[in-house]
Amino acid sequence: MNGFSTFSRSVLSALSVSLLLLAVDSASAQTSGEAGASFIVGFPQGEFSSQLNATGFGVNVYGGIRPGRRSPILLGIDLGFLIYGHERRNEPFSTTIPDVTVDVITDNNIFLGHLLMRIQPPSGPVRPYLEGLFGFKYLFTETRIENEGFVGSEPIAHSTNFDDTALSYGAGGGLSISLGKANLESGRATISLEFGVRYLIGSSAEYLKRGSIRRDAGGVAFDVTRSETNMLEVRIGVGFRF
Repeated sequence: MNGFSTFSRSVLSALSVSLLLLAVDSASAQTSGEAGASFIVGFPQGEFSSQLNATGFGVNVYGGIRPGRRSPILLGIDLGFLIYGHERRNEPFSTTIPDVTVDVITDNNIFLGHLLMRIQPPSGPVRPYLEGLFGFKYLFTETRIENEGFVGSEPIAHSTNFDDTALSYGAGGGLSISLGKANLESGRATISLEFGVRYLIGSSAEYLKRGSIRRDAGGVAFDVTRSETNMLEVRIGVGFRF
């Protein structure tokens, strides 16, 4: 598959429109906002787990508004990124320049984009919540070339080897524990420590995993896997209530 599918582009458009509407609504004095960032661990479930035999690690951000300052409903957008496979090898720069070597890195990734609805008390030192999510998972494998020994340097070149998109929806719950207030550029905010667990049901998709790329006689072949993409996600992070 090349690039985002029609479905994923449609979902991204919906997320963008929703984000714009949230930004407009947040200008009203009757609304309040929340945002947060977390470290996440993704545990593939069912046949997805059987095929991958790997755990994903990454980051997550979310933002949303409450239609009223006392409303228990938060509406927003949730975005996440996970790496579930990583390979790094050293290769000659080319067949004509074998005396210069570079690092070749291949990552298997999942980008998650969801519309979020959360039910949670708008204030208090400890705020449990329940949430529902609807969106997509974008599974893609990328290979890039970096200067030898310089981890995290600017890539010399990179390519998306394979990608596909899956419908994603699910539910979860968690806890926000207030840590105090802070003055930010956007105003005064309550900072919270957040814990959460969610189960995301994913439709069937094709993807690569660690070891799926075979390089033979200057050519490349992919061992493509297809399965449902269910995932249990655990997160810990920091939230801000405005």
